[in-house]
Amino acid sequence: MADILEFIQGLNPVFQALAATCFTWAMVMLGAAAVFVAKDISRKVLDGMLGFAAGVMIAASYWSLLAPAIEMSLDLEVPDWFPVSAGFLAGGLFLLGIDKILPHLHLGMPVNKAEGIKTSWRRSTLLILAITLHHIPEGLAVGIAFGSVSSDFGSAGLSGAVALAIGVGIQNIPEGLAVSLSLRREGLSRFKSFAYGQFSGLVEPIAGVIGALIVSASQAVMPYALGFAAGAMLFVIVEEIIPESQRSNNADWATMCTMVGFVVMMILDVSLG
Repeated sequence: MADILEFIQGLNPVFQALAATCFTWAMVMLGAAAVFVAKDISRKVLDGMLGFAAGVMIAASYWSLLAPAIEMSLDLEVPDWFPVSAGFLAGGLFLLGIDKILPHLHLGMPVNKAEGIKTSWRRSTLLILAITLHHIPEGLAVGIAFGSVSSDFGSAGLSGAVALAIGVGIQNIPEGLAVSLSLRREGLSRFKSFAYGQFSGLVEPIAGVIGALIVSASQAVMPYALGFAAGAMLFVIVEEIIPESQRSNNADWATMCTMVGFVVMMILDVSLG
């Protein structure tokens, strides 16, 4: 593992971010490909997968983003808490703005419950946009994490970024599965369900490169950017993923899956970092 980290560290941070987010996108593809072998998914399984994804993202928000951001803030001329707090709240406000503008529909909801600007778009399109919204903060988080590796944190910062990419990739598998099977239920062919399902993850490499470019330009912006990514991720978790996992009678099951996801990501980050 040390040799792999040494090789990755020799790459430009933007290329690191691109490679990492292409990996997370590939995990979306892997999950979406399940539509070729699975006919449907039970609500209990879906709730468990959503809960697991939420747990991974919550743990990643702290160990991979907020903790290193706080450490970076110690060397700045502002109060230690300010960069992380400002970035965190800005990330939430950014996702709130997108949530209010981008038309999208949560899984399992009727089309008249679509959020964002009112539109006549098809239900399948709104479902795809909802999952795409999930992937924006994930791509930003991975890109910002790798862009921050160019700071003085060395291999520890790289290890944390790698752990974050692995964690996001793991939770992208059930997300890809959920959206492709949902599209299949809407009447799309298996191939179209797969194609549109994996397409929702394309935003991750785009957001990842943007995030890496921003933080690579200035070390001073890194703690703000890491806090921003954490705030954006937490907004999606609290506003969409956890409520979706708790809508049916499987609340306890989904909650336990959230805890398992949290532990998995915590183990990844602690063991690699």
